[in-house]
Amino acid sequence: MKVVVIGQSGQLAWELARLSDANIEVVCFGREQIDITDKQSIQAKLLQSGADAVINASAYTVVDLAETERDEAYLLNATAVGHLAESCAQLSLHFVHVSTDFVFGGTKGIPYLPDDPYEPLGVYGASKAAGEQLIRQTIPAHSCIIRTSWVYSTHGHNFVKTMLRLMREKPELGIISDQIGAPTYAKGLAKVCLLAAVKQVSGTHHWSDAGVASWYDFAVAIEEIAVAKNILAKAIPIKPIMTQDYPTPAKRPHYSVLDKSSLMAALPELSPIHWRVQLATMLDALHTS
Repeated sequence: MKVVVIGQSGQLAWELARLSDANIEVVCFGREQIDITDKQSIQAKLLQSGADAVINASAYTVVDLAETERDEAYLLNATAVGHLAESCAQLSLHFVHVSTDFVFGGTKGIPYLPDDPYEPLGVYGASKAAGEQLIRQTIPAHSCIIRTSWVYSTHGHNFVKTMLRLMREKPELGIISDQIGAPTYAKGLAKVCLLAAVKQVSGTHHWSDAGVASWYDFAVAIEEIAVAKNILAKAIPIKPIMTQDYPTPAKRPHYSVLDKSSLMAALPELSPIHWRVQLATMLDALHTS
């Protein structure tokens, strides 16, 4: 089986590229290989590739910048996604698309279900929701939307690597404690996306690592584990702060924990790993890379 991944430089695409084996060939197409804003380019490239399934791991993800770059966000997160869905439908390819907890407003207080209504707080979430709707309109029976949250990896820019840098540079940190979600190690998410492509899972589902955390909890765990593994020489004070103390151009959901039960029912072999365990695994990999 051949799976084409749209995206090459991002965290998820980087992890997916490392999952090829004797039975599944994973090929990543970056911007130099495919123009996802051009429908003809997509169809020609996918036809030429001999793909059996497509995983879209590309997106406009700069949440705050999206507030002023609305057109760019919608082009990549909605229009291009619609083009990919159309091409997959025409070529009879199964389509797996990665979306975000930011399609929700964060006021529910209990884990969000896949069919809960959209309540995006900013352009990023709204553009991702628009992309999801185009998929459902175009290729509902042969597509799988997987929403996730707080993704990090040994590759690229992410919260874990930023925290490690700041913990080396700063005497203390203030981290937001009133936004609650679930960290997700991109390596585990990549395996889930590939399995969904191979098993041709359809519908809208959620995936993150097990457990919940605030950004403050996440930062404290990063420091604690990194010090224990001698990745950091010493601990610094980390203080909890409120969202209002750290204003940003785009609003974030205060609570965006995702209910994973539908995907676990579709793929019974899945067993979520607690985010602290996954974090320790990632830090080991980062330390030895």
